[in-house]
Amino acid sequence: MKGPAIFLAQFMSDEAPFDTLASAAKWMADAGYLGVQIPTWDSRCFDLATAAASQDYCDEVVGVCREAGVEVTELSTHLQGQLVAVHPAYDTAFDGFAPMAVRGNPAARQQWAVEQLHLAARASRRLGLQAHATFSGALAWPYLYPWPQRPAGLVEEAFGELARRWRPILDAFDDQGVDLAYEIHPGEDLHDGVTFERFLAGVDNHPRATILYDPSHYVLQALDYLQFIDIYHDRIRMFHVKDAELNPTGRSGVYGGFQNWVDRPGRFRSLGDGQVDFKGIFSRLTQYGYSGWAVLEWECCLKHPEDGAREGAPFIAAHMIRPPARAFDDFASGSDPAVNRKLLGLD
Repeated sequence: MKGPAIFLAQFMSDEAPFDTLASAAKWMADAGYLGVQIPTWDSRCFDLATAAASQDYCDEVVGVCREAGVEVTELSTHLQGQLVAVHPAYDTAFDGFAPMAVRGNPAARQQWAVEQLHLAARASRRLGLQAHATFSGALAWPYLYPWPQRPAGLVEEAFGELARRWRPILDAFDDQGVDLAYEIHPGEDLHDGVTFERFLAGVDNHPRATILYDPSHYVLQALDYLQFIDIYHDRIRMFHVKDAELNPTGRSGVYGGFQNWVDRPGRFRSLGDGQVDFKGIFSRLTQYGYSGWAVLEWECCLKHPEDGAREGAPFIAAHMIRPPARAFDDFASGSDPAVNRKLLGLD
């Protein structure tokens, strides 16, 4: 496993030091990070169209980061991926993720989003990256709770359409040799293991359909996030290190009662302030040979982001596990066929 790294999306702003990639990367390096995950929709730090077309530009981005003291870990198209599939109930809310030219036009917005993913596949390859982060979007999410009763075939049709939209994109990533890692996240049709499996079946178990693992989203669903690793470790290509807590009361539980984040029983916290068993997570990921980055995603309703970032790097570093080069009992091992047969009483 590599790290610590950090996702820049929640930090970029119009004010220094987070107004350019160079200064943001330098701040993160000084805070102890070795890598940065880059949001492709933020022009203050990245030009996706140019990166897809120009190796010189990609080399420049890599150089800027290296000069600051960090590597580029992955690119992200979370916002664009969301727009690949949008239920009409969310058209207005999600229009803000798209450029003005396609707002109010769902078909044009979807086409733009798909083009963005194709650009991201080429840009990731030019940057020498192995995986890319995104959201799946959602068509069935408004029907999550089964009341009113869902008509027969509704969920199957939703996931069939989701697969039809994503299959050409997955093929494009395959052409570039890059995995597409979906963040399994409430608000997306891919929000737990069962829905990921539905999607996998729809895309014929596409080898590039993989997972961005973020335990915070499983805590808020009361899902066993350690067993999730046991089940899906062969599909996990990315890791967001984010903490959370779920403290249900007699007044509110998983659904949150439409309350603000600070008042919800389930809320995101800075690393070490929540309930996530990171020792268990790092142990399991190491056990299964995860070789990607451990990337802090800061989302906390209480703590200042810069404080969360400064505390996050040493927290991740302290949880990193260096696998042994040999088994602890190798000193007592030996291989002698004759002795083995003797021990088994075969001579």
